[in-house]
Amino acid sequence: MRKDVRILLVGEPKVGKTSLIMSLVSEEFPDAVPLRAEEITIPADVTPERVPTHIVDYSEAEQSDEQLYHEISKANVICIVYSVNNKKSIEKVTSHWIPLINERTDKDSRVPLILVEDSDLVEHSSMETILPIMNQYSEIETCVECSAKNLKNISELFYYAQKAVLHPTGPLYCPEEKEMKPPCIKALTRIFKVSDLDNDGILNDIELNFFQRTCFNMPLAPQALEDVKNVVRRNMADGVQDNGLTLKGFLFLHTLFIQRGRHETTWTVLRRFGYDDDLELTQEYLFPLLKIPPDCTTELNHNAYLFLQSVFDKHDKDRDCALSPEELQDLFKVFPYMPWGPDVNNTVCTNEQGWITYQGYLSQWTLTTYLDVQRCLEYLGYLGYSIICEQESQAAAITVTRNKRIDLQKKQTQRSVFRCNIFGAKGSGKSGFLQAFLGRNLQRQKTIRQDHKSFYAISTTYVYGQEKYLLLHEVFPDFDFLSDSDLNCDVVCLVYDISNPRSFEYCAKLYKQYFLDSKTPCMVIAAKSDLHEARQLYSLSPLEFCRKHKMHPPQSFTCNTAEVPSKDIYMKLTTMAMYPHVTQGDAKSSSFWLRASVGATVFAVLGFAVYRALLKQR
Repeated sequence: MRKDVRILLVGEPKVGKTSLIMSLVSEEFPDAVPLRAEEITIPADVTPERVPTHIVDYSEAEQSDEQLYHEISKANVICIVYSVNNKKSIEKVTSHWIPLINERTDKDSRVPLILVEDSDLVEHSSMETILPIMNQYSEIETCVECSAKNLKNISELFYYAQKAVLHPTGPLYCPEEKEMKPPCIKALTRIFKVSDLDNDGILNDIELNFFQRTCFNMPLAPQALEDVKNVVRRNMADGVQDNGLTLKGFLFLHTLFIQRGRHETTWTVLRRFGYDDDLELTQEYLFPLLKIPPDCTTELNHNAYLFLQSVFDKHDKDRDCALSPEELQDLFKVFPYMPWGPDVNNTVCTNEQGWITYQGYLSQWTLTTYLDVQRCLEYLGYLGYSIICEQESQAAAITVTRNKRIDLQKKQTQRSVFRCNIFGAKGSGKSGFLQAFLGRNLQRQKTIRQDHKSFYAISTTYVYGQEKYLLLHEVFPDFDFLSDSDLNCDVVCLVYDISNPRSFEYCAKLYKQYFLDSKTPCMVIAAKSDLHEARQLYSLSPLEFCRKHKMHPPQSFTCNTAEVPSKDIYMKLTTMAMYPHVTQGDAKSSSFWLRASVGATVFAVLGFAVYRALLKQR
């Protein structure tokens, strides 16, 4: 909403513009009226809308045309004053003032107009003449009959002027068609879907009361709730269903508010859900301030995961713990565009039909938060996070982790998401390594279309009984042009093809140039281990290279299996990322990996039991 309102009064000389302003200020008719009143400012605390209001007078005798044009360009609303006993002033409304104002304002954002009839000492009205004018010009908000001498409707005039700026009719309603405009319907439809917490297409009493409390800070009494529904019932057959308000009923109510001059009610709802005067979600709503210091990462907190779980649950209609394409489409109806492309299905876990599972859904949100937190804030804004969770903004959903250097000093971390960058020559098996993490063997990987390929994979692993997210990123194999983003990670994976004698050389050179003196732990992956092993054409064998640089021995890996590929290697990578301070010698000890894997196995079994119990409840 605007921070202030600027009202300009124009009209022919001696129609009462200055008298109206002076009567408002002094609350009495002035004995002497100057040619022009000085600009006055009404403080916010004495206006109904709590917004400072500036009232500006215009005098043809004292001001030039250029000064008038300047004032028109600055005005938020313009009052065209005419006198009932001055026919010329009425004629000039359409022959001069409206064309002049329209000429000096942008066509797409016309300033609202109010016609002001000064009826001092005159008992008859000119409404018969004015009504056709109001019907002809959509920018005219209303017409107000005033009398500066009798103090009639003076404060009401300036209230309506303020209301025309803060709660304009134009963006909401088309008077010719007598219906709401499409952008307004679109915005209110999104608000309905966000407020429909169980996604059954009906706002029940609990949802209506939550909506009422959210927008107006007070619930509706049971009788008032029934009265509202009865109004809808009387006017449309399908506005109320199962004693709840349908979308049609919801839209009808707002049409009724606007038609009865209560469009401030609709604007209060729209602004509470983040909309500006053009019915677009504001930048402040979508992108709240969030400070992220260097070397810190961003993660979703517990309340954010609970919210996202509730969003998943209300759209998983068949309760199969996966979102079908139709269910996913329905979930994203509150977005102005489809945010997830087909590559997402190859970034996270899916079921046998290729539908994103509950785990995959949360993983994708985790990935977005880690890689592009501003986009995550935007997405949560579309879903109405701050409104449903009663938070100041979406920023309340984000945890900014502490600096990684502090984690190293304290030898412990509170982070839940760890990044592993995957390096290797072309054809070494990097993509297969990513897809195997999502439980896909080579046969299933062959069904992935090239244009749907993803360079990321994210899923959960378990270390010492703790669930963590491991984010794998396949780095493009351009040895000479690696960016800071390519090198900035928690653990490095160097992948070579054991059947290609020139494959390991790339890994060795890359390690020596970029990671030899780095504190980032590294692991060598001997990929395609089901194939015949060729002797690598490098001065040291992969095993000798790892020994020389105090690294783990190369880890054998293949995704050419009948079963789902093992996750042990990913658990090891997560452990290395969590405990980078552990020396390579300690990490190579079998007891170190055994403790981590036993904890993971126990947690996974318990987790599956809890998962099944939750599924039964759902």
